[in-house]
Amino acid sequence: MRRALLFELALFAVPSGGALMLWLGGLAPAWSVPLASAPALGRHIFRLVDLSTLIRRQHRLAPPFPRGLWGEVYRNIARYQQRGRKGRKRQIRFTRRFREAANAVPDALVILDKHHRIDWANPAAAQLLDIHWPEQDGQHFLDVFCHPELGDFLHDGEYLRPLDIAPTHNRALMISLRIAPFGERKRQRLVVGRDITKVYHLNMIRRDFVANASHELRTPLTVIGGFVENLLDAPNTPEPHRRPLTLMHNQAERMRSIIEDLLTLSRLEMHDSPADQHSVDVPEELRLILQEAQAIGDAGHRLDPLIDTGLLLLGNQPELRSAFSNLVFNAIKHTPAGTRVRIRWCQDKDGATFVVDDDGPGIAPEHLPRLTERFYRIDAARSRQSGGTGLGLAIVKHVLNRHDASLNISSELGQGTTFACHFPATRTLRRDAPAPHVDTTPPTPSRSANGEG
Repeated sequence: MRRALLFELALFAVPSGGALMLWLGGLAPAWSVPLASAPALGRHIFRLVDLSTLIRRQHRLAPPFPRGLWGEVYRNIARYQQRGRKGRKRQIRFTRRFREAANAVPDALVILDKHHRIDWANPAAAQLLDIHWPEQDGQHFLDVFCHPELGDFLHDGEYLRPLDIAPTHNRALMISLRIAPFGERKRQRLVVGRDITKVYHLNMIRRDFVANASHELRTPLTVIGGFVENLLDAPNTPEPHRRPLTLMHNQAERMRSIIEDLLTLSRLEMHDSPADQHSVDVPEELRLILQEAQAIGDAGHRLDPLIDTGLLLLGNQPELRSAFSNLVFNAIKHTPAGTRVRIRWCQDKDGATFVVDDDGPGIAPEHLPRLTERFYRIDAARSRQSGGTGLGLAIVKHVLNRHDASLNISSELGQGTTFACHFPATRTLRRDAPAPHVDTTPPTPSRSANGEG
């Protein structure tokens, strides 16, 4: 830079000396200065025109560069051009790798613009969604991939749960659609379609097997339990036989309880939402549940209820009673004597909350994510002793999902456990408010492939 500046100063000194000599030779300053400065001015104009032409034609600037400050300008522009070329090469490599990876993905990937028109789709989208890119580039997504439930799902923006549908072009498939906002201001959409046909059929087989096996087992078990109970009540039964008969009766009752819970889960899986919905008097249901809890809580549990008597809920009464009773009875069955159990039913800014909180021994963190799985037990021996089936929390989760609610579980060892059910404001009612009209038409059977809800 210093050399370039010295070179420019030297070039400036030459016309200055020439102008001085012309002035000393008798030429007026008005003519001597422009004449002496003309070569330098011409050089600058030439370089400006040359540089402008090179940039306009997108030519690559390469050495040799002119001397002086113009050389520095050329050199810096050449550096920017080189950086731009490297950046474009990186972008091209990244785009190529992205397309290669996207083309190798077995799931259908479709990018939509802010107007839900197709911007791009990978080859798997042609097979799963019947979307062919670039032939259908710019067409509206709903015009290409039609389904009655897809329009509301796309426009509502509630993308937390996938939509499981059978595409019209191939009813043998079952596709799980997920939509994620992305791009500038999250106005674009990424549609991911996954083939879950095998998983769906496996879940259907499992559900049908559980339902059929439970129905078939219930009748002989009822017969066996009835005969055992008659033998226990018979005065002629020998005393040595009463203990094994009692054990047989207890185990038969435990098996009956498991079968009833399995049948309940099968019924809950038939539809995404309950068909019969009306105003449920939750305070009255909790009063009855607490009476039953006091009857079974022979270990001296302390029940501490705090119930908003004016807060009702829109839903299915048997299902909600089953969910609430499961949480209350679990807190009593799986905690030691003297445990304090707090039951809360109150309204908050987001809707309604039902909380069962105890100060028992708590649950280790590694068990919390799996508590709502079927037959999952923290302590199998203690669960069998207390009569638990391992299905109670799975039923609770299914019931809450069908009522647009969520279950949050928190616990610390030695500090107790909290089960909190959060219901949206759209399902809350006040006792003095008129109940809204509810369509009780049975919904179309769900085809969800997620057996756990």
